[in-house]
Amino acid sequence: MSTASTTPVLAERNIEVRGLSYRVRLAGDDRAPAVLLLHGFAGSGDDWAWLARRLTIAGYRAVAVDLPGHGGTPAPRALPLARFGAEEQGHDLRALLDVLSVAAAHWVGYSMGGRMALVAALADPARVATLTLESASPGIGDPTRRAERRGDDEALARSIEERGVAWFADTWASMPIFASQQSLPETTRADLAARRRRNDAAGLADSLRAAGQGAQPYVGARLASFPRPALLVTGARDAAYTTLAATMAATLPSALHVTIPDAGHNVHLEQPDWFARSLLTHLRRRGGDSGAAPADSVSP
Repeated sequence: MSTASTTPVLAERNIEVRGLSYRVRLAGDDRAPAVLLLHGFAGSGDDWAWLARRLTIAGYRAVAVDLPGHGGTPAPRALPLARFGAEEQGHDLRALLDVLSVAAAHWVGYSMGGRMALVAALADPARVATLTLESASPGIGDPTRRAERRGDDEALARSIEERGVAWFADTWASMPIFASQQSLPETTRADLAARRRRNDAAGLADSLRAAGQGAQPYVGARLASFPRPALLVTGARDAAYTTLAATMAATLPSALHVTIPDAGHNVHLEQPDWFARSLLTHLRRRGGDSGAAPADSVSP
């Protein structure tokens, strides 16, 4: 298994949309089909640096965004907490594409970023060429379970504020859902921990409160109406999300579910070559991008 490198993205911009400044990393020709990359909780656009390089080689333009409260995008406490919820983030991301003169992008989201991508895509499918969800969910359908999760998210948010980001990074890495990452090289795990520690405690806390699974409206009942091609990627060692993705794929009209062997929740970290090949094949075959290089022309 090869590991994802931290090859830097070629350009970085701060783009203000609807009164909020987003940090965005860009790579590739402005005229190429755009791939919008959304990270998971406690991540940032830096998590996609290696994939941005692969995408540009294949003829795509990579747009990696720091979501509110992460990396270089703040979640100012002067603004209402609801401003950072999934629906508001969807408005922001579509406005960001407008600034970049992108009519429709290929949306790729991991975990929390997948939930943000799904909510945005359902709200305005015309802005979506294809949708790729990695280890993501449509939210929690049962109101009681959703309320319980909201309470858990609030408790974690308070702990992050009180104990700090270093404590959080260690605690987060020890969660059972990330157990499969213990087999990764030490350098890979150290890079991941360092990126998590670069976040701001208040930003992470308010992201949980506004955009955690406890706060997000359930959108599972709307999946059957989504008209665009979708790829659902999960790791074989992440049984819960693999089962969930299979259920979602059966509901989405044009969806393919790919399960990657020897991977847990974070497939693009644990099996980057498998993930990149699956994504590029999806974009080429289902995205209608005649100008992009064939997926199999890009070696892992």
